[in-house]
Amino acid sequence: MSSNTAQQTYYPDDEIDLRELFATLWRGKWVIVIFTVLFAFAGVSYALYKPNIYQSSVLVAPAQEEGGGLNGLAGQFGGLASLAGINLSGGGSNQTVIAKEILQSRAFLTEFFQRHHLEVPLMAIKGWKEDSGEWIYDRSKYNPEASEWLLDSDGKSYKPSDWDMVEAFREEHFSISEAKDTGMITVSVKHYSPVMAKKWAENLVKDINEHMRKQDVEEAEARIAYLEKKLSETNISGMQQVFYQLIESETRTVMLANAQREYVFKTVDPAVVAEEKSEPKRALICVIATLLGGMLGVFFVFIRAFVANGQKPEVKADKRITTSTAV
Repeated sequence: MSSNTAQQTYYPDDEIDLRELFATLWRGKWVIVIFTVLFAFAGVSYALYKPNIYQSSVLVAPAQEEGGGLNGLAGQFGGLASLAGINLSGGGSNQTVIAKEILQSRAFLTEFFQRHHLEVPLMAIKGWKEDSGEWIYDRSKYNPEASEWLLDSDGKSYKPSDWDMVEAFREEHFSISEAKDTGMITVSVKHYSPVMAKKWAENLVKDINEHMRKQDVEEAEARIAYLEKKLSETNISGMQQVFYQLIESETRTVMLANAQREYVFKTVDPAVVAEEKSEPKRALICVIATLLGGMLGVFFVFIRAFVANGQKPEVKADKRITTSTAV
């Protein structure tokens, strides 16, 4: 035989044999099926266990135009007013931006919870009965019959602190977004009860308008008192004219603030009681759980096959087809 017969084709160990791959999967098909069924069952159970969550949203638009009030007078009387130690520049502050940040602040939310008595609805509710409209209380933390918070194993009360309520509200119930192209702002609230979600969303917009109105009225009245004091201290006609104009402007601010119901945010689309749940996405949960179970089953089969092959005694380093030749 020629030397060509001595050159034989061989298959190294690191090459992937697709037939062996599919054969491994076929041998472990029941393991994959069991993993898939177990995870699918767990996903369905979890999806059914999770209570429905409803979302209610309010679409608002800025109700004030920037650049009025003191900013309009700053260019006309800024020089004279500065002689009296009065700064007329508005600082370019945007009331809408300020109101949006205050709406998310700890101080405002804490007052909001206290004003509307939201301690129990926020922290002691774990569900809502759609047929009767009743809350489902977390009886491991709160006793609704006695209207009191229970104690944990260490003897500490489950009664939440202001910090706990703010964190829970921000993470699980409240969101705010702004459309950059239109400037519209959406205030959204989630809760087990759609009625409660609607009520909270409405109250948030109402309270932030009232908060900003009250703040501006107090500041304007303080400026009026200051300007009247300065007016009584000067005999310069030019300065008196500045003070009269500023007092008139601040008085107009107080009047308009008290007359305007929607002071900072004007409601474009009011909140409604949601008829469809927002969460959980039960179908998606079931699909993801099933796919995860199948993938873990395949992974387990491959790992088991790899360990089993590693424990077999090595017969040859290479699989070679040799042909004996007679010389």
